[in-house]
Amino acid sequence: MTSARAGIDATEPLLLRKNAGPVAVLTLNRPRTRNTLSEAMLAALADELAAVAEDAAVRAVVLTAKGPAFSGGHDLKELTARRSDGDRGRGYFRHIMATCSAMMQQIVRLPQPVIAAVQGTATAAGCQLVASCDLAVASAEAKFGVSGINAGLFCSTPMVALSRNVARKHAMEMLLTGDLISAQDACRIGLVNRVVPPGSELDAALALARKIAGKSSHVVRLGKEAFYRQLELGLGDAYRYTAEVMVENLLARDAEEGIAAFVAKRPPKWRDE
Repeated sequence: MTSARAGIDATEPLLLRKNAGPVAVLTLNRPRTRNTLSEAMLAALADELAAVAEDAAVRAVVLTAKGPAFSGGHDLKELTARRSDGDRGRGYFRHIMATCSAMMQQIVRLPQPVIAAVQGTATAAGCQLVASCDLAVASAEAKFGVSGINAGLFCSTPMVALSRNVARKHAMEMLLTGDLISAQDACRIGLVNRVVPPGSELDAALALARKIAGKSSHVVRLGKEAFYRQLELGLGDAYRYTAEVMVENLLARDAEEGIAAFVAKRPPKWRDE
């Protein structure tokens, strides 16, 4: 991982990567700008996620950030600067929203589980980033919000991930009021998995990632893909689809080994196939 000074200047990478054994730790590295999801940051995330997807040595991912904010969402200064375009920014706005949406879907489609380690405030598309991760661990000092409504901008794209994580009325209250909620409330409504003492969120996320990394990567990948796909299906189609997934899973070498190890009361030896 590239070392980072407290200030972080523009010559340093937007996104840092450190491999902690089988876990890739990705760190948003623009604390001075609240780790906004600028066009460059979105590109850096997309590139690194694509690299992780092809790295068989990586079995889980932790996504974290430097500074007091996890992410402040889209770079509004960057967007506002394009209002002078001939189309008042329409083309650029469309490009940014499509780019951001594609990156969020990369997280969902990544073979490895992604765990957010949230140390600070996550707002708008920053909250969307947390919601897009498979799991999330938050500092007790973290706060969450989809606050675009306060600036005349309904958080429609963040709403997609948010509404797939929390109940409708909780999501609508956040979207309509723009209020920040505490880490404890985020846990209560299902936006994060657990809340830990400030400063321990990365260690807690790494512990969770290492636990997952100890499972068969083939089975984890199969299960993650099935989880998200079945959510979009009707009940009957979901059962038909997951029944086929179970058949394929039962035929996998790791299922054969895992069941044999369970019967023999010994640790399994995964082949990741």
